[in-house]
Amino acid sequence: MLFRSPFFDKGSYSMIEKLFNEQTVAVDVQVKDWVEAIKFGGNLLVESDAVETEYIDAMIENVKKMGQYIVIAPGLAMPHARPEHGVKKIAMALVKLKTPVAFGHEEYDPVDVLVFLSATDQTAHIGVLAELMQLLEDDEFLTQVRNGMSKPEIIEYISEQKYLAKE
Repeated sequence: MLFRSPFFDKGSYSMIEKLFNEQTVAVDVQVKDWVEAIKFGGNLLVESDAVETEYIDAMIENVKKMGQYIVIAPGLAMPHARPEHGVKKIAMALVKLKTPVAFGHEEYDPVDVLVFLSATDQTAHIGVLAELMQLLEDDEFLTQVRNGMSKPEIIEYISEQKYLAKE
């Protein structure tokens, strides 16, 4: 069953297709470490006017204070911070690194795909997060991203909502 959110047009099938776009998806990004990776993705959120620059610092501080909890699966991290650290609106960004970087996670390092999330409060992003989890559980999607899927192909894949088809 598909979750429908009051935050988007009535009748809209997918919420995340509105969040991943030319401004918020980047591929073949070269960084030297996890801090640079978070800064890069955080800047995508800043440039799309979803967060203030302090949000980037908060994401980095979270990892320094709480460890690598943002590394949620092999090669996959989801940097985020609390709404009060400069969030203006619900947003997501996807960054595919050219060369994976270590976050210090014993089991899931190195990371080559990062999905950034900003939410305005503790509950507003629940529907979006549910769709994102379906997308990230789509092995075909992650395999294609890792095998060189282009930015337009990533955006098209998400907009086609292949990940929402649950029988």
